[in-house]
Amino acid sequence: MLNTSLVVFLQLGAIAILALYVAANLGANDVANSMGTSVGSKALTLRQAIIVAGILEFAGAVLFGQGVSETLATGVVNEEMFAAKPQVFLIGMVSVLAACGLWLQIATSLGLPVSSSHAVVGAIAGFSWVAAGIHAVDWPTIGRISLTWVATPFASGALAALFYSGVKHWILDRPDPLFQLREWIPWLSAALLSVFGIIVLPSVVDVALVQTGAIDFARDRFGWNLPIHDIAIAIGSIAAIGLSLNSWKKLEKEEGRGKKEEGRRKKEEGRGKKEEGRGKREEGRGKREEGRGKREEGRGKKEEGSLTTDFVTDFTGVTDRKNKQEEIFSPSPPLPLRHSSIEQQMARFQVLSACFVAFAHGSNDVGNAVAPLAAIVYIQRTGSFPLEDFNVPLWILVLGGAGIVIGLAIWGQKVIATVGENIIKLEPSGGFCAELATATTVLLASRLGLPVSTSHALVGAVVGVGLIKGWKSVRWKTLQSIGSAWVVTIPIAAGLGASIFSIAQWILVK
Repeated sequence: MLNTSLVVFLQLGAIAILALYVAANLGANDVANSMGTSVGSKALTLRQAIIVAGILEFAGAVLFGQGVSETLATGVVNEEMFAAKPQVFLIGMVSVLAACGLWLQIATSLGLPVSSSHAVVGAIAGFSWVAAGIHAVDWPTIGRISLTWVATPFASGALAALFYSGVKHWILDRPDPLFQLREWIPWLSAALLSVFGIIVLPSVVDVALVQTGAIDFARDRFGWNLPIHDIAIAIGSIAAIGLSLNSWKKLEKEEGRGKKEEGRRKKEEGRGKKEEGRGKREEGRGKREEGRGKREEGRGKKEEGSLTTDFVTDFTGVTDRKNKQEEIFSPSPPLPLRHSSIEQQMARFQVLSACFVAFAHGSNDVGNAVAPLAAIVYIQRTGSFPLEDFNVPLWILVLGGAGIVIGLAIWGQKVIATVGENIIKLEPSGGFCAELATATTVLLASRLGLPVSTSHALVGAVVGVGLIKGWKSVRWKTLQSIGSAWVVTIPIAAGLGASIFSIAQWILVK
């Protein structure tokens, strides 16, 4: 017979596999939050996006996942209802993992971006209602989350429309867009690093300087009193200056390459005109030969037949040569070199913003997959209901990060295609504005303490860019499917959580 410790170990192993399954589905569905627009605008290939997202999502989850909402597991329930029965709450958390994993896999298989946070909240609410009654659910929290269905995409869409209108008016639609881009590069760099720097840099500075004791050492050894916020601002400023200088350098190279290409095309055009003139001369020569043949025609019927055959053959050959020459040397329509160079530069900004989003997503949303597992481990270890200050162990963060990477590598392409390609046709300039608007919306909501979904914000931002391009450019049928998935996420997750909990409780009690 197995001893108690081995049974507990096997139980935790099975639950850890379940959490890995949830994290994989979360990675598959939510990877579009960071990489969907980059793939849709062709700033990154699908393979490049998966590799970049995998590295940064894992790094964010493991290095900074400790700072995620560790109270997610207890924030939707009334703690008093479960404080005396932690084992019931443990069964409920297992049900939450199973319910979230199932719903996220269904949504991902359909290519629909949904909110993993809403799925977790819905599953917790569903099992809590069944386990301890309607008063076990914190309904005001559910109400605030439901309001974000409307507020988040509209706010993000408005910001994206504002950003893209500015880029379109001040850069893309100007007579000399390259000159305008050169003027605006410092402002774009500052906007990019301001928004994403506020999201990422405080956590980086805290881990790199505060938790390692570097700040205390500098104060004790040299008397330097370095404010954390000033350090983050200084790093962001240096990065913005460096990004501006590098962008100017890249733009100069693109301009030089564009001028060479334009000169080469002009040479080809001149060569084509020369060949066209040569063809016309050949045509004239053919006509003269034809006239000569007609004069020779009167000399005799024998010569008429042979000469006519020869000259018709010669004339046909000349005409064929002319047609071939026109086909080979006719100048191709000029490429929009200026806008091509602008979009290439905007693609670099977009890739950088996508990296920030992937890192931030890994550090924040990994809690949706591992917080229930952390609560289960806490109950198994202490035998009591998890308090608000319980910690997520490192091995659980590694498990969550690994699951995210596995999921986005295996299934991530479907949701990426929906967000990046099936709503509107994106260029890097539009994709950059959509990502910047998404990050700004999530950042402002976090500062106000409002629960928002990155998926909702990104879809709203993409639509905002599409409306500036023209409302006909938006594929409304795709949006209808996405909106339906948003509306049913909490009810379906709640129903799955309640059903799985009821079955599990019936099996265990029996």
